[in-house]
Amino acid sequence: QVQLVESGGGLVQAGGSLRLSCAASGSIFGIVAMGWYRQAPGKQRTLVAAITSAVNYAGSVKGRFTISRDNAKNTVYLQMDSLKPEDTAVYYCHIRGGWTTLVDYWGQGTQVTVSS
Repeated sequence: QVQLVESGGGLVQAGGSLRLSCAASGSIFGIVAMGWYRQAPGKQRTLVAAITSAVNYAGSVKGRFTISRDNAKNTVYLQMDSLKPEDTAVYYCHIRGGWTTLVDYWGQGTQVTVSS
């Protein structure tokens, strides 16, 4: 069973930066999407950034966050700059892949807290 292991969350002051990493514990073939979602307390989980055939960002993070991937390592990164208190949430990485059937893999979540 492939697991996604996240790292890089923490506490940072507004205006600071963090870099999240998400590595798959095994090989995932036929990856069609890699991305990051976040969930703030009392709110639904929403897309932050994703790489499919294109790169997409939520409007609230465009210009501040950058998603990237290392195909050889089945790893996806999220560089977060100019962080704001409203970016505070649990961040989850997501990979969708498979050969005959697409499977959604999720990380365990990593807390990002931005203080004002």
